Amino acid sequence: MKLLEERIQKDGVVKPGNVLKVDSFLNHQMDVELFDQMGAEFRRLFADRPINKILTIEASGIGIACMAARHFQVPVVFAKKSQSINLDGESYVTKVESFTHKRVYDVIVSKKYLGPEDHVLIVDDFLANGCAVDGLIDLIQSAGATVEGVGIAVEKGFQHGGQRIRSRGIRLESLAIVESMDPETGEIVFRHS
Repeated sequence: MKLLEERIQKDGVVKPGNVLKVDSFLNHQMDVELFDQMGAEFRRLFADRPINKILTIEASGIGIACMAARHFQVPVVFAKKSQSINLDGESYVTKVESFTHKRVYDVIVSKKYLGPEDHVLIVDDFLANGCAVDGLIDLIQSAGATVEGVGIAVEKGFQHGGQRIRSRGIRLESLAIVESMDPETGEIVFRHS
């Protein structure tokens, strides 16, 4: 998605440790118009799939997932990173390691909101090592639901997550794939197929 690539080039900041800081428009302050266009693009890319739910993980994926859901006209379910008193009844639980936060979370989805009748599109802001996506796939499979695909805003193509998920036969569409980035120069190179 050219528009997203241009925005990353303009406002993204490359930090040491393979960190791409895009908090001015993607995952702290959110550009809702950009999110809406990203949602429309996910709808176009997955138009052939019978999606009836979108699943993401809190917190950074929620905004993008909501805008995508608007175009699919389906609900969003987000996996919570901690148990709360608001989660009543039985839940699906899996463990996810965060690349950004360098910690492992238990992620939880209530069994009320995910079941065998669901055809699910996973949507998230970033894909690095793929641990969050793996965890969400695990939750979907635990529910007996169908993984229809994965939609990612920004994939770090130089890390192994995308390749690993695609090798499992799961359809993965990323709106921008960063091939390389240099913290010294700030240069960001995108992969184009």
